[in-house]
Amino acid sequence: MSFTLGVRQMIVCVNKMDDASVNYSEDRFNEIQREVSVFLKKTGYNPEKVPFVPISGWTGENLMEASTNMPWYKGPTLVQAIDSVKPPKRPIDKPLRVPINDVYKVKISLSLLSLSLSLSLSLSLSNN
Repeated sequence: MSFTLGVRQMIVCVNKMDDASVNYSEDRFNEIQREVSVFLKKTGYNPEKVPFVPISGWTGENLMEASTNMPWYKGPTLVQAIDSVKPPKRPIDKPLRVPINDVYKVKISLSLLSLSLSLSLSLSLSNN
């Protein structure tokens, strides 16, 4: 879905590396990376260009600084990966296009609209 909506760059964070069942395991990280890479390829992404970052949100591993518990990981931290994202080129010389999901037709009488406005004003004044 994200590729269809125009998202061309992605970062995959593999969280919970501190869990007792994982214990910062390189094998578990590689297993997840292989499985997610297959999915990314099916959805239009090139897994070779998608950084995979093993993190622990609970302990802060690999978020801003390299983790000492994962010496096998030589890639960027999450912040470094985010900083490396290039802004997309926008066609600023063309008209603005906004996708429309649905159209709602609502009929409101003018007297009802003015009534609701005066009611909301009186409520806000009475709270002060």
